[in-house]
Amino acid sequence: MELTFFEILWYFLIFLLIAGYFVLDGFDLGLAVLSPFMAKNDEERAVLRRSIGPIWDGNEVWLLTAGGALFAAFPDAYATTFSGFYLAIMLVLFGLIVRAVSFEFGAGDPKWSGFWYWCFVIGSLLPALLMGVAVGNIYQGIPMNAAGDYIGIPLLGLISPFTLLTGLLGLFMMLCAGAAWAALKAPLPSDLQKRASGLRIPLQVITLVLFAAVSAYAHFFVSPDMAPEFSILRYLLAIVFVVAIIVSMVLGKKGNDLWAFLLQSLCAICLVFLLAFSMFPNLVVATAGESITIANAASSELSLMWMTIFLCIGLPLVLIYHFVIYRTFRGRVNTADLAH
Repeated sequence: MELTFFEILWYFLIFLLIAGYFVLDGFDLGLAVLSPFMAKNDEERAVLRRSIGPIWDGNEVWLLTAGGALFAAFPDAYATTFSGFYLAIMLVLFGLIVRAVSFEFGAGDPKWSGFWYWCFVIGSLLPALLMGVAVGNIYQGIPMNAAGDYIGIPLLGLISPFTLLTGLLGLFMMLCAGAAWAALKAPLPSDLQKRASGLRIPLQVITLVLFAAVSAYAHFFVSPDMAPEFSILRYLLAIVFVVAIIVSMVLGKKGNDLWAFLLQSLCAICLVFLLAFSMFPNLVVATAGESITIANAASSELSLMWMTIFLCIGLPLVLIYHFVIYRTFRGRVNTADLAH
């Protein structure tokens, strides 16, 4: 079946929304997970909270938008992933809820501040790890029946050496982004900024090793059918990923925290689109049964057309919001403002 323009467009738009979430919420999830290793007292923890306080909830909108777009554009893929990964998704949602609650309560409840702080850390760790595991599953493939329903073992059936590697790669990408953001926002000079900068390079080295391990494992043991017309793009994205991390390490070492963070964000975008071009035209690969593809899962052409119209209206508004909020709270955190 020949694919239409809107079907292909929405396939890549959904990955664009996922990339937006990976970049924007990735750094604040990573910052939260790393905070016990970076912040050594209440003031430093307050600085980290302040650095993401005005923006973290807006960053999560991209996840909701990606889920809604998948439901509207490719309902069969939405149904399979959200039902087959039900327990994993509930753990992710539980983590995000606990994270949000602990973030709000931690600053206003000194008696329980230690409890809420660790809830914040653990609530950020769960989605940071499990989202990568889920991505590994849709790439590696899951067993499905003729109706497209997942027929494997709940939760445990989603864990394999490859999915653990992809989970760790996603986690360490977020940890790198969190360390880069903390180094960018922490006051200068400060021990907090030095610790964040010191963590950034080792985490980036581990990320490169994990990227090589995931790539090798996928090539030798997974190897789904890839669209040959995108082979050059895949190699180009992989090269940009590696070069961007190396340059980020070099610039971070020289104290250019802004470009170190921006290049780390570019790596996240490259990784998401490397996945998109590697899976095309599959949405969920099947190890048993028929894979869910753009052709057999897309909504009607009329629905996709109207979605595109609404996207052209809504996306600029979201981007303007992010531009305003990031510009308003640009610069390093001032410790004099922590009480406000």
